[in-house]
Amino acid sequence: MPRTHIRRLPAAALAAGLALAISACGGEPADTAAAPAAGASSAQLDPNADLSKQSVTITVWDGYTPKELASEVKSKLKTDLKVTLHDTNEAAMAKLTSGADTGLDVAFVSGQYAQALNEAGLLEPLHPELIPNLANLYPEAKELSYDKGNVFSVPYTWGTTGICYRSDLMKTAPTSWKQLLDPPAEALKKVTMMTTERWLALPAIKALGYSVNTRSDEEIAKVKAELLKAKPKLLGYDDTTFGDKLKSGEAVMVEAWDGWCPTTEKNIKFVVPQEGSDLWVDTMVVLKSSKNKEAAHAFINYILDPKVHGWAAENILYKVPNKAAMDAMDAKLKADNAPLQMTPSDLLKGESIIDLGEDSVKFTRLATEVATKQ
Repeated sequence: MPRTHIRRLPAAALAAGLALAISACGGEPADTAAAPAAGASSAQLDPNADLSKQSVTITVWDGYTPKELASEVKSKLKTDLKVTLHDTNEAAMAKLTSGADTGLDVAFVSGQYAQALNEAGLLEPLHPELIPNLANLYPEAKELSYDKGNVFSVPYTWGTTGICYRSDLMKTAPTSWKQLLDPPAEALKKVTMMTTERWLALPAIKALGYSVNTRSDEEIAKVKAELLKAKPKLLGYDDTTFGDKLKSGEAVMVEAWDGWCPTTEKNIKFVVPQEGSDLWVDTMVVLKSSKNKEAAHAFINYILDPKVHGWAAENILYKVPNKAAMDAMDAKLKADNAPLQMTPSDLLKGESIIDLGEDSVKFTRLATEVATKQ
């Protein structure tokens, strides 16, 4: 299916200043991340609230929801919906942490950003009784390490990162991150890796057997050395047009998010390397500052309707953690896109990316040093 939207970089690392601002309240180990932040609201919400007297303002990536979403929400919930856009997690975080009254009720952000917002005391703990469609989620959707039990966030899409390649231009199919870092002759100078901080590091981290959430200075130094050794062998770094480069043959092997690997094209394949990979998740959260919390919860519940949630899988080709929605997907579309066939248990083999607090700047520094090294 053609992509007509511009998808943001999933879970792109915070700029150093913003990371430090948030990390003053965050960066705890993943098993504590799901606890409601200090000062979290304990107010009871009214399940019978008149939603026509409330409105909902959301911030979301362009193309990540249907264009007619506002009119559909008005029709179904009797609630006015205002959609504002951000193109990156950084832009969303700048809105949400500015201290200004943004009027936002619901934000779409990636998992570790939801974790950081919660730890900063900016999120309303979810009221499950107002979101009965949570029952449509796979059980695995409650096992995400940045928010076990979906205490403050609801997963919207999820996926992993791997190698996307031209099977007709590679002598053997890649199976390891090491082949991306040290490509065979037919792929020399025809390989791209990502620029986004945590994903720039990912191939070397996994090739070396480290955690995607490493904080170790020694390990990060070894990752840097591997990335610098690989740099002269690359075509370049690319987060957005690697699919086009594969189609044209300019590239034959690229690091890619699963949903961005154009597997509907003949001879383009996707593989998760044998060393393993990540698990990225994009979520919906309710802001503690929201004055329309019942309507905000009703909006999330509406999104979790299988027919609504299924739009994301069928139009942006990202898996959704909604069993009923995935079961109802067009069989040919799923057959033509191997990443859509991954099961929740397949995804949970990947390592969830979490907020690293002040240690996030280590990856900012790493990416800068790799990018500027001649």
